[in-house]
Amino acid sequence: MNALGSVLLWITDHGYQFLLVGLVLAFLIGDPRGRRRVVRVFLILGGIVVGCVFIAAAYGKMKPLPGFAWSWASIRLSLSMFAIQVDSYHILSPGLTNAFAHFLPYYELALGLWLLSGIGQRFSGPLASLTLIVFMIAITSAYFRGLKIDCGCGIGPPEEAGPGALARDGLKFLLPALLVTIGAFWLRRHPRAAFKSASPATASASAD
Repeated sequence: MNALGSVLLWITDHGYQFLLVGLVLAFLIGDPRGRRRVVRVFLILGGIVVGCVFIAAAYGKMKPLPGFAWSWASIRLSLSMFAIQVDSYHILSPGLTNAFAHFLPYYELALGLWLLSGIGQRFSGPLASLTLIVFMIAITSAYFRGLKIDCGCGIGPPEEAGPGALARDGLKFLLPALLVTIGAFWLRRHPRAAFKSASPATASASAD
C-alpha cells in the first residue's frame, strides 16, 4: 500500500505538467481531426491525473496510523483523527464535523474512480472542479480568520492553510480538473460526425 501511495503522490505532483504539454500540442495542431485526437488522449490522461488527486486525498485520510495494519477499525480511527482537522476549521457543528469527516474520503474515492473510468467527463469534471473550489474557499476562510492549521487535504506532507496551500491546490489540482472540464465540453461541441461530413464537401470543392 505504501507503493500505491507513492505512485499517487507522484502523479498528483507532476500530472499537471503533462496536461499543460498536451494543451500546447492541441493549440499547435491546425488539422481539426488531428486536434480532436490529441484532445481525446488529453482527456484520458486528464482523467487519470484528476482521478489520482482524489484517490490520493482519500488514501491520505484513510490510511492507518503508524503501527496499525489496514482494517475497518484502523480506517475508522484515521477518520476520527481527520475529524479533528475538520473541526479545526470552526465551520461545522460537532455532529456535522464527524459526519463530514467520515463521508468525505469515501466521496473522494468514488469521484476519483469515476474520473479514472473516463465515463461522463462533462459531469465528473465540473463536479471535481466544484469540489476543489469549495476546499479552496475553506482554506481561504481559515487563512483570513488567522487560523494556523493544517489544510487537511491528505495529499503529501502537512501544509498550513494559506497562500502556499492555495497555490498548490490551484496549480496541481484545480487546473487539471478545469482543463478536463473544458476539453470534455470542447469535444461535445466538435463531434466526429462534423469532421466526417465536412470531408466530402471539401473534396467536392477541390474538384470544382
